[in-house]
Amino acid sequence: MSSLWSRMNRREDPNIYQDKDAHLSRVLRVRDFLALGVGTIVSTSIFTLPGVVAAQHAGAAVSLSFLAAAIVAGMVSFAYAEMSSTMPFAGSAYSWINVVFGEFWGWISGWALLAEYFIAVAFVGSGLSANFRGLIAPLGVKFPNALANTLGSNGGIMDITAVVVIALVAFLLSYGVSNAARVENVLVVLKVLAIILFIIVGLTAIHPQNYVPFIPSYHVNPDGSAFGGWQGIYAGVSEIFLAYIGFDSIAANAAEAKDPEKTMPRGIIGSLLIAVALFVAVSLVLVGMFHYSKYANNAEPVGWALRTAGHGTVATVVQAIAVIGMFTALIGMMMAGSRLLYSFGRDGMLSGWLGKLNKHNLPNNALLILTLVGIVIGALFPFAFLAQLISAGTLIAFMFVSVGIYAIRPREGKDLPKPGFKMPLYPVLPAIAFLGAFGVFWGLDIQAKMYAGVWFLIGLLIYFGYGIRHSYLNKKETKELTDLERAENAEEAEDNYQK
Repeated sequence: MSSLWSRMNRREDPNIYQDKDAHLSRVLRVRDFLALGVGTIVSTSIFTLPGVVAAQHAGAAVSLSFLAAAIVAGMVSFAYAEMSSTMPFAGSAYSWINVVFGEFWGWISGWALLAEYFIAVAFVGSGLSANFRGLIAPLGVKFPNALANTLGSNGGIMDITAVVVIALVAFLLSYGVSNAARVENVLVVLKVLAIILFIIVGLTAIHPQNYVPFIPSYHVNPDGSAFGGWQGIYAGVSEIFLAYIGFDSIAANAAEAKDPEKTMPRGIIGSLLIAVALFVAVSLVLVGMFHYSKYANNAEPVGWALRTAGHGTVATVVQAIAVIGMFTALIGMMMAGSRLLYSFGRDGMLSGWLGKLNKHNLPNNALLILTLVGIVIGALFPFAFLAQLISAGTLIAFMFVSVGIYAIRPREGKDLPKPGFKMPLYPVLPAIAFLGAFGVFWGLDIQAKMYAGVWFLIGLLIYFGYGIRHSYLNKKETKELTDLERAENAEEAEDNYQK
């Protein structure tokens, strides 16, 4: 048992990761990471979740749900900034936890993040599809139900739009991050301008009575979830937390950053601050334009609100840019997810085929698997179902990273380099960040936690059935033991010969 425990807790040498990731090109700058972060955070969520969460949980106080989620995400982002500045490796939390806590714990946090990226790719593709169909509907173009909905939903077989856009982004990324970053930077600027246009036009259509009462009276929804009161705001936090997971996508690409000790903290914290301001503004304007109940079961509330308020042309412009801009989230998620899968293959936790780079030093094998799984999930599960499942895996990784600060801080300047950024208010803030992430996780509905449990059970089976025996650390340990045994046998033979 002690041998198994020691194998589970063996730690990776950070210098080994530095060498393994040396083939990845360091081409990403602060502006690239800001675009990547804003593009990933301010994605499908900002055009969908403010209306959905207002109608289902928080009412007009949906902005408070976004703000509370942002506070928790902000505290965790400080931990991410310190970790990525100290250890700019591919794989973000997976690689960091491998170094600070050990192989098993790194696998658990990485497996949690893998669920996030698989589901997030499908989620963003689904949201993009809904907005695209809303955009072309006034033109009289309507897809048949079989190609517009997921399997078993309203006669659907697959959401063909989601499948096509996921495949297109994968094709773009297969040609390198420099090209993807240039596209990302342009699209993010367009998307932010579209959001600002919505805010300005929406302000002219606000009806103050829609804010009263700002926090509706508490009651239980037919599905058992909370609506109104602080309970409803809390339920809203758990559902919208996925909106802020984008800064992990920045950290996952740390191995491709120029001057990571500076670019990583600026990219992570800067993109989160921009995103918070946009989310709160959009949610306030949206519930001010129409009573929050009007947004129930509406997958494109921003476009609907503008059209219904008589701003059809603006709605078309905003939604057109929004649809194009949602590609930025897919770029960010698929870049990060493919780097995480590459890290698993690199370390032998999954097939080494995933850890291979092509002739241009790109992890396209990992990108292919991420694309195929994202397409399958997007074809099987509807938009609303995917939302909370993303948050579950991410929050577990966030908890690991928060407590990881206690393990990394004594090693900085010794076997780890000094970071360009340190989490403030140490040692209090890491604990508060952990408790905040745990509190949001606790607020997820029982179905999301149940599916997260099933996902972790699968992860444990893979680790103990494959990863623990095929990992790079195990092979290294086995080789060292074999070399030691050979040396001992040679020494024993020499002694016998002397006798």
